[in-house]
Amino acid sequence: MKNYVSKKGFAELLGTFTMVFCGCGAMTVNEITGGAITHVGVAITWGLVVMAMIYAFGEISGAHFNPAVTIGFAIAKKFSWKKVPEYIAFQTIGAFLAILVLWVLFPESESFGHTYPAEGFAPYKAFIFEFFLTFFLMLVIINVSTGSKEIGTMAAVAVGAVILLEAMFAGPMTKASMNPVRSLAPAVISGNLEHLWLYLTAPIAGAIFAIICHKLIKD
Repeated sequence: MKNYVSKKGFAELLGTFTMVFCGCGAMTVNEITGGAITHVGVAITWGLVVMAMIYAFGEISGAHFNPAVTIGFAIAKKFSWKKVPEYIAFQTIGAFLAILVLWVLFPESESFGHTYPAEGFAPYKAFIFEFFLTFFLMLVIINVSTGSKEIGTMAAVAVGAVILLEAMFAGPMTKASMNPVRSLAPAVISGNLEHLWLYLTAPIAGAIFAIICHKLIKD
């Protein structure tokens, strides 16, 4: 059993690493090349890499790659609370490893894809925006998943599509994080910590609200 659990954790690490490396990597390359990838390209990268990782690891770990999603599944009683710390730990390690590799590859970058509110967009507005972005994401995930696992064509395409959609329209305002570790790693390594609190709390709150709404609908 321990070996099986460790395989799940390692799958979460690999999936989160790949997701953050490609997504934040696209943002980093776009930054240092003066917009060669474009905002649309960055959004597509996020959507496609999430879709691919769900196909790759959904059967193994459930393809959470996000502490807010893991906590959401646990609150929905579809995932054991005992496994939550392990999943979050592996997700965090994967995100930090990805940003460290980007730091080695692109030391000239000032952000490594870190998240922050757009100029003139108040932090409380960014909190509300991130809250609802994660609410929409978790609502889709909980309705297309099998138990606590995002597996199959429906889950991969639906989740990848909603991330692409939200990154497309919300990226210019908040960078569309929806994921605490995806924001934590680049913020720490780049030293941009000013608005980190909202990217750690809003996604979890949004995921919890999605589970509450899901229970009301299903019950």
